[in-house]
Amino acid sequence: MSEHDNDIEFDFFEEEPPTQEATRTDRLIRRPGPRGPRRPPRAPANLTPLLRLVGLIAFAILIIVLLVFWIQSCNEAGTSKTYKSYMSQVSEVAGSSQQIGRQLSQALLAQGVKQAEVERRISGLARQEQLNVDRAREITPPGALIQEHQALIEALQLRVSGLAGLADSLRATIRTKDVTRAATVTASQMQRLLASDVVYDDLFKDPSSEELRSKGVTGTNENGGPLVPDSNFLLTAELATATGMEPVLQKFRGSTTTTTGGLRGTNIENVKVLPSGQELNTDQNTITVTTNMAFQVAVKNSGESQEAAIPVTLRIVQTGSTITKRARIDFITPGETKTVTFSGFPPPKFGQPAQIKVEVQPVQGETNTDNNSADFPAIFSVPA
Repeated sequence: MSEHDNDIEFDFFEEEPPTQEATRTDRLIRRPGPRGPRRPPRAPANLTPLLRLVGLIAFAILIIVLLVFWIQSCNEAGTSKTYKSYMSQVSEVAGSSQQIGRQLSQALLAQGVKQAEVERRISGLARQEQLNVDRAREITPPGALIQEHQALIEALQLRVSGLAGLADSLRATIRTKDVTRAATVTASQMQRLLASDVVYDDLFKDPSSEELRSKGVTGTNENGGPLVPDSNFLLTAELATATGMEPVLQKFRGSTTTTTGGLRGTNIENVKVLPSGQELNTDQNTITVTTNMAFQVAVKNSGESQEAAIPVTLRIVQTGSTITKRARIDFITPGETKTVTFSGFPPPKFGQPAQIKVEVQPVQGETNTDNNSADFPAIFSVPA
């Protein structure tokens, strides 16, 4: 074999260069191999601005909600301030009117004065009360209390007309010998004063309190007093009756000959434990404590004059503690007995000696005060 033949044989076994068709096939058929972690699909390019828009809208809604709450809070604070400012102004007028009512009681129950002098005093009180009417008219109420404010003015006007009418009736009956008839005339004027208290409570105080509760206004007024003030003008409803006014007029008529006003005084008749009705004695008492335990003190007018605004005090004294309760008898006629009740006591110390002390403050001119106070030794026990 020649050298040339060897060259030909070598060319025969040599691989041919890949054709274009083989290269395409090789690209299509790939050998399997290890794959890396798959990437999450990308968000569409137009989704990011949408998410930003949603976030901005949510943020704007949050701002609006917070703004609404802030405005509501400001409105509530403004409403509360408006009502409290109004009630502070009313409180000054109502308190002044109530004080005039107390001066009326003092004038009617005073000792050693003539009827003509009392008439002049009451005429002056009527003029003072008219000033309260004028002050009330200058107050601007909140819109929701316009009707209630008008009722307030009407109550004050009733007090003016009642005082003026009472002064006129005292002047007209000063020479009337029939005291019972004179008492009937004066009592009819006193009924206007009684009506003024009803109008104030039922048409001003109660609906105003309800309106403030509905608005969430609580606490005290700007003067630190009750949110809706009291204004009780007539000391007792008994003065609006002929029976109550008759001894008043008799006292005035008697003052032309005497200035002492007769015998004056009060005394403690008895003290009872409620609800059992157990009457306390001055020796020793065992008191069974209940959740609604109370003490009832009976006081008698043992004098010859009508009395008013009599303070009554009850104390429970034990080692290391004293419980004190106070009350008042508004009005009591000669020979009459009235009771005051003390309740709402905290639990006393069981089995420990105690002293229950009761005191009725002596009235002006009272000479015998021995029966105005009493001590009752006691032991408190647990219910069986």
